[in-house]
Amino acid sequence: MAGRVVVVGAVNVDLVVVAARLPGPGETVTGGDVARHHGGKGGNQAVAAARLGARVAFVGAVGDDDFGAAARAALAAEGIDVTHLAAVPRPTGVALIVVDARAENLIAVAPGANASPTATTVKAALDALAVGPGDVVLTSREVPPAAVRAALEAARAAGALAMLNPAPADGLDAATAALADLLTPNERELAELAPPADDRSANASPTVEASARRLLAAGLPDRAVIVTLGAAGALAVPWDGPAIAIPAPRVVPVDTTGAGDTFNGALAAGLAAGLPLGDAARRAVGAAGLSTTRAGAREGMPTTAELAALPAT
Repeated sequence: MAGRVVVVGAVNVDLVVVAARLPGPGETVTGGDVARHHGGKGGNQAVAAARLGARVAFVGAVGDDDFGAAARAALAAEGIDVTHLAAVPRPTGVALIVVDARAENLIAVAPGANASPTATTVKAALDALAVGPGDVVLTSREVPPAAVRAALEAARAAGALAMLNPAPADGLDAATAALADLLTPNERELAELAPPADDRSANASPTVEASARRLLAAGLPDRAVIVTLGAAGALAVPWDGPAIAIPAPRVVPVDTTGAGDTFNGALAAGLAAGLPLGDAARRAVGAAGLSTTRAGAREGMPTTAELAALPAT
């Protein structure tokens, strides 16, 4: 039987405004109506994995408010185990999102209940779920650092694959990053985690692969980094093998919100199903591309059948 995807992360309500362009500092840009969607990196990643057939459990927290009840119901409706999604006396997390005519976005997040998980509650939840070999524990940085570290430590101790989406990357310590078997930064996050060496004679910027390999060298063996490159796809860099360039599918994007979360959830689902790293990454890039063709972080996340119908690139 395939392993499970266990997501330790954040659940938000997304309030989205579509505008002609993104506002600059101190600027007001008038847009259309506000739309409400379910979001949060953790919640989105869990939904992406579930829609591709993975067995998914969620560890995190929502508020004991109407937003929290709706967020829990939305995850449960996707078949996700929400036994360890706590309801706490804080507001449910909210993300304010502006999307422009090119489908680029600007996001501000009020964490609320997402600040509640602790190392103790995360470890207890993973113990209760009996996480083990074949499972993938996926976490990102919208929950407290201690909770992220505990998720990675517990995954490694149990023989599961410890997967870290280092978003946001600011303030991520090297010791925590080194606990991950698989890191999935975008280009900006990679630059924060593996800044260029101080070589004043260099005339060219370091390549994505070179930066990824420097990041790998700072951690434990048998690891991998997959860098998401937006419309250019992704680059998978295993510890002991050649890099694998994965092109993105040709689609007409409407809203890129949630594309990275779709990639991570789909990647975790593929790895939990036993796919090799390159095959799982190709599937994830396809899923992320499809997700941009509809508005909203989760609305465009594909099912297995939709992904299978995507023409090969």
